[in-house]
Amino acid sequence: MRVMVVDDHPMWRDGLARDLTEAGYEVVAAVGEGRQAVRVAAAVRPELVVLDLQLPDLSGVEVARGLAASEAPPRVLVLSASGEQDDVLAAVKAGASGYLLKSASKEEFLEAVRRTAEGDAVFTPGLAGLVLGEYRRLAAQPAPEVAPRLTDRETEVLRLVAKGLSYKQIAERLVLSHRTVQNHVQNTLNKLQLHNRVELVRYAIEQGLDEP
Repeated sequence: MRVMVVDDHPMWRDGLARDLTEAGYEVVAAVGEGRQAVRVAAAVRPELVVLDLQLPDLSGVEVARGLAASEAPPRVLVLSASGEQDDVLAAVKAGASGYLLKSASKEEFLEAVRRTAEGDAVFTPGLAGLVLGEYRRLAAQPAPEVAPRLTDRETEVLRLVAKGLSYKQIAERLVLSHRTVQNHVQNTLNKLQLHNRVELVRYAIEQGLDEP
């Protein structure tokens, strides 16, 4: 897993890079500015970006949005000192796959990285409910008149995503390979014109696929 770290504090940035390297990840870049992050990501193509929100030029939200719009968008795990609702929701809407507070332990951080790398939506306890509540509120709004057509298998995978199962669990449940599950999810994202698993969960809730 190729990982890039974006944080404007050198000691924190170096510490994260060291922890990731020791855990077996390939840290392809560690940068301290937003514009630099977007430019470097296009060159080194990380699969996952650990991103701070407070940067000296662009905000982390703007960086996440830029990464999501790239040719090969990486998964983004925000690591921030802020647990404010507006910051969390803005990051998720910009394309972040997860949001972890900097008060997390090293073990919690590495677990969040692992789960994000596997395609899970990961949040500091308490923030997950906040995001889900927001999506339930948005789901109450009128849905588009014409919905893209998904295959039965894509719908089946989407239903399990909505129930919070990881890709590995879905693969075991449906007796599929991990790669096949990822392909179904990616095809569904493309059809629905969504950017990440969090937006996919919102769509599933809108369609009532999270119900028993």
